[in-house]
Amino acid sequence: MKHLIVAAAVLAASGVGVVRADAFELASSCAACHALTKPTDTSMERAFARKGPDLWYAGSKFKAEWLTAWLQDPKPIRPAGYPFFANLKEGTDHDEVDASKLTPHPKLAKADAEAASAALMALTAPDLVSAGGYKGDASSARMGAMAFTKLRGCASCHSGEGGQGGLSGPELTDAGARLQADFVVAYTADPQRFDPHVSMPTQKLSDQDLQRLAGYLATLGSGDK
Repeated sequence: MKHLIVAAAVLAASGVGVVRADAFELASSCAACHALTKPTDTSMERAFARKGPDLWYAGSKFKAEWLTAWLQDPKPIRPAGYPFFANLKEGTDHDEVDASKLTPHPKLAKADAEAASAALMALTAPDLVSAGGYKGDASSARMGAMAFTKLRGCASCHSGEGGQGGLSGPELTDAGARLQADFVVAYTADPQRFDPHVSMPTQKLSDQDLQRLAGYLATLGSGDK
């Protein structure tokens, strides 16, 4: 209940015309699938029971403009849903996504989307995501693309440019529009700091590798090449 009260209070103070009762209802809807405060239960059982990704650090992860637009017209980010292993079926050559098990994310009206986005962007984790972690050198994006597709195995779980890649992780075809580059650096460096049970490995990458990957992802869906 605590996380609903906190989220509702943020929504009510977001300045976009949502009254407190509506804010609580909206927060309740989000909290039904997402953790809005850092969970105290870090067990594997809790991780596997989640209906959606944790959002307690959403303000350090997403770009506000993208988030507001997405909430009004949500498109799947994880091709196999969440958690991916629960939505697969045996195919002829390999496992395939069972679309019948996927639940579409609800669409929000513009005012609700703006309110939810404002509240989510207030949920930051400065201890995990350092401002300026990404040095802003997109000139190394070509090397980052090679690292993503061939050298570091990212494409085995994530789709990148052109939608090519794996299905188990979230799509990154629009990463430049969706994700803050500082978050990309911090999360790629040590995913388990954000979620101890996330399947993404910690590869002990050099800062140069992290900068190259972040530079590449920053070009996807952003219009920058």
